Amino acid sequence: MSDIFDPYLSLGVSKDASSEEIKSAYRRIARRLHPDVNQGTPGAGLQFQDITAAYELLMDADKKNAYDLQAVKRQRSQEDHYFTLRVTPSKRAIIPLPEAQVIYLLAEILPDPRARDQSQKRESRLNLTLVLDHSNSMNGTRLDKVKVAAHQIIDQLNDGDILSVVTFNDRAEVIIPATPINNNKNGLKARISMMVAAGGTEIFNGLSAGVDQNKRYLGPKLVNHVVLLTDGNTFGDQDKCLELARTATRQGISISAMGLGQEWNDQFLDELASATGGSSSYINSASAVVKFLNDHVRNLSNAFAERVRITVAPDPDVKLESAFKLAPHPQPLAITDGYIQLGSLQANRLISVLFQFQLPAKMDHGFRSISRLVAHGDILSNQQQQFQAISDLSLEITDNPPPEDPPIAILDALGKLTLYRMQERAQEALASGDVKEATRRLENLATRLLELGEEDLAHQARSEARRVAHTSNLSDKGRKTLKYQTRFLLSGPSTEDSA
Repeated sequence: MSDIFDPYLSLGVSKDASSEEIKSAYRRIARRLHPDVNQGTPGAGLQFQDITAAYELLMDADKKNAYDLQAVKRQRSQEDHYFTLRVTPSKRAIIPLPEAQVIYLLAEILPDPRARDQSQKRESRLNLTLVLDHSNSMNGTRLDKVKVAAHQIIDQLNDGDILSVVTFNDRAEVIIPATPINNNKNGLKARISMMVAAGGTEIFNGLSAGVDQNKRYLGPKLVNHVVLLTDGNTFGDQDKCLELARTATRQGISISAMGLGQEWNDQFLDELASATGGSSSYINSASAVVKFLNDHVRNLSNAFAERVRITVAPDPDVKLESAFKLAPHPQPLAITDGYIQLGSLQANRLISVLFQFQLPAKMDHGFRSISRLVAHGDILSNQQQQFQAISDLSLEITDNPPPEDPPIAILDALGKLTLYRMQERAQEALASGDVKEATRRLENLATRLLELGEEDLAHQARSEARRVAHTSNLSDKGRKTLKYQTRFLLSGPSTEDSA
């Protein structure tokens, strides 16, 4: 059973539901979520635990009365905030086909609109840890810009925010132990200024020390976040880093990873950040470090809800094929774990995720359920922080669906996601030795980007196509630029734009 638990909401029944109504609701949902029939879907297993616990509580008169009495005491005031889970399918009516077919769901988590008007009243504070690479390759302008960025981050932190700073090369050093920001900003900046580039790159040492520092002030009222910045490729400790990230997530800590220059492993940093609900980013030049880091910390300071995650439980004959986070930081999401981590929900920006499902062949006519989604998160300004929202999607299966235009938001996301997939397919073709196919895909990508008005990115794609045709290789800079910039095109609107 999850920590966030409302038995009435879990079963979709009213507080005065009869025993028969509770039994009927439980059986209806259990037929879809039970591990014996819904195998291989971790989200279904987690949701089944919740509805079983809800059923057992509500069917026991003493436990139900005790819960109801406590619920009155815990009742949210009108000042408490909430978030909304809005799920939009690419189609609401489906023609049954003799073969499997694909449908998309756009899941959007929207903050309470009142939060935008009360930004100064939110009680969120940062528990921020910077884990900074100071290996030999950071010498010169790179390290100088990192110092400037760290100084500016210290300046923008408020009293009560907590900062810790860890530097690493082949060893880790805690240069600022976790401490509240009060009147010692100049002293903290002086410690940053003493950083000197030396040694190799071993990320686990730095990340482990950083997580340990963050845990010293770990708390539900805080945005507990680690920022890792590196320009190097770590060797031999990647699995330990990923396991550490998964453990940190369970404890309520998210990790964002930023790669500077060309030598770092983007696949590794993507996986590291995605496992925790953080973001992974490419900083292509030292001059961009200052703005990039400051913008990231500013967004953290605008958190409305933390530790946001979602479980997805498709019906037993429906398959969840992929999940891609569109906003606020576009990136593919792992669907192998029960909880899909989404990180922070900002006060002025929604979280949106595009799910791809495979529907079975030869579906029966009539209305049928497709998937149950449950969003969880901690709303930082509420006394009772834990909150959940549930959406249970059904579609009509009919030979004569009414005329229906696909939602513009889904069409737009799919169009831009195609660009990201094109560069992925080009890399896959190159990895398999098909230079001609890789070149063709990059040329097509350049054409599509030009049609969208992305002239600089189109030029980069065309340049890489020529390079592949002549050398059978992508440049490190070109590959990362195409990967992260086509991702960036997927960024969604703020809540003001989408209202």
